[in-house]
Amino acid sequence: MSNFVVSFKRNITENTDEPRSNPFWVMVRREIASHIRSWRFVLLLGLVALTFFGSIYVSFGNIGDAVNDVKDPDHLFVYLKLLTTTDGNLPAFHVLLSFLGPLLGISLGFDAINAEKQNGTLIRILAQPVYRDNLLLSKFTGSLVLVGALFLVLTLIMVGTGLFVTGVLIEAEEALRILSFAIVCVMYIGFWLSLSILLSIAFAQAATSALAAIGIWLFLTVFYQIGISMVVKALVPASPVLSETDILSYNELLFRLFRLAPSQLFADATTTLLMPSVRSLGLITMEQMAGAIPSPLSYKESVMIVWPQISGLIAATVACFALSYYLFMRREVRS
Repeated sequence: MSNFVVSFKRNITENTDEPRSNPFWVMVRREIASHIRSWRFVLLLGLVALTFFGSIYVSFGNIGDAVNDVKDPDHLFVYLKLLTTTDGNLPAFHVLLSFLGPLLGISLGFDAINAEKQNGTLIRILAQPVYRDNLLLSKFTGSLVLVGALFLVLTLIMVGTGLFVTGVLIEAEEALRILSFAIVCVMYIGFWLSLSILLSIAFAQAATSALAAIGIWLFLTVFYQIGISMVVKALVPASPVLSETDILSYNELLFRLFRLAPSQLFADATTTLLMPSVRSLGLITMEQMAGAIPSPLSYKESVMIVWPQISGLIAATVACFALSYYLFMRREVRS
């Protein structure tokens, strides 16, 4: 792990005056160019863009009712409403992204290493005067730069369209929340990217790594919560036997187990950032709600609530990439 930190610092600081001569950034540009030229990325880009514009179109059609709803504590946040308002037929964009984001990350990394080895380019690249770990770092960095640029463009389009249609200037807090939402989206996709790169190292065939990544995604997104609910329901005694404290304890345990899934971490983080009125992600008793004034939280308070979820996504991404680094550095590439 210390070698990984040293190599990363070396890539950042080496040849800062002439970044074009740095082999690391040359390989990053190579990865970006290869993704842009591939039909796979173009199709997924079109799918994400179509989903985004569809949800934004629905939001513009219902933005008037959402802003005029004085019972909603968040009705004054016009630009946040563009990302959360829906008519019931099409889910909000952050809900759709919890399903499309993993597919984007998996598609960018499931053949990162094994395809290079099958095509015979892995040996040629490593035969050049480059560090071996530069290849792995460039695969991750190049794909993450593409994802970050994608969400930056979508965010600017949303803000510009909202300004043109509504004529309302965006406030600083709304801009911070939308920017934080885009960063969380990149982190979420980065986790699936690092996992798919790990599988591309572990399996020799790209099809096998793709099927394994999709299987893990389906399990964590769909079947994990169903299985946890069934297990907890089977182990918990009947409701008449439990006290109120026991019920709260079991529900809190259930929520903690749910948050082991990256999709739940992403849902909690995005919901809190886009809805300032969300004051807690756990269970709240009637005694705690008594006397509470339904008012939106500040940006800092919302970030403090979701900081454990953000830390969890970062930790999971670092763990997958560190394991990928360990396996790749010990892998024989000539065989």
